Amino acid sequence: MSQTVTFDDVWKMFQEVSAQMRETDRKFQEMVREDRERRAELDRRFQETDRKFQETDRKFQETDREIKETGQQIKEVSSQMRDTDRKVKEVSQQVGNLGSRWGEFVEGIVAPACEALFAARGISVREVHPRVKANLPGNRHLEIDLLAVNGDVVIPIEVKSRLRGEDVRDFIRRLGELKEFMPRYADARVVGAVAGIVVDEGVDRHAMNEGLFVIVQSGDSVKLANDGEFVPRIW
Repeated sequence: MSQTVTFDDVWKMFQEVSAQMRETDRKFQEMVREDRERRAELDRRFQETDRKFQETDRKFQETDREIKETGQQIKEVSSQMRDTDRKVKEVSQQVGNLGSRWGEFVEGIVAPACEALFAARGISVREVHPRVKANLPGNRHLEIDLLAVNGDVVIPIEVKSRLRGEDVRDFIRRLGELKEFMPRYADARVVGAVAGIVVDEGVDRHAMNEGLFVIVQSGDSVKLANDGEFVPRIW
């Protein structure tokens, strides 16, 4: 039996990876800026050296020394750039690992909560299917993170680590296409829900105004943010 993945596990890893990515990006930008400044300084010195080349042999030797120092600085910057590239690759690998754990979060936390969440709203969920996909001619595709089914009611659920306004708009568009992709639900009532660990400001209210259930974190589990008076939209 695999170890149970808690919300805290996923949330902690999500925060660590996000912090590492921000720190790497900051260091990368700083190195790029320093490299540009060094290159600009090198160009200025070359021009100054060319103008004063005939003045004295001493100045020529001084300039030669500065060029060597600058060359060493360029080598150091190149080394730093290589180190940054290595760190970016490491973070990318960690993000990839987070993607696999994200699937565990969807199946381990959100999916098991569906029955209780919707039962409280008068919908007895009988089946919950993760990662439901359907295709149509013309290279058209539809993917649903979770699909909760109750005979005459179907609840597609979009799950995001960060729920944004564009996610809600895209999901509403896909809800309008669901019966075309899955004609077995042609006579069912389709009710949509969105879930997110982090929800952008105002997005939960926007989703509710569009008739969607909104699932948010609550301790080690999740809950519906909709109040008791909420009436979902039927597609």
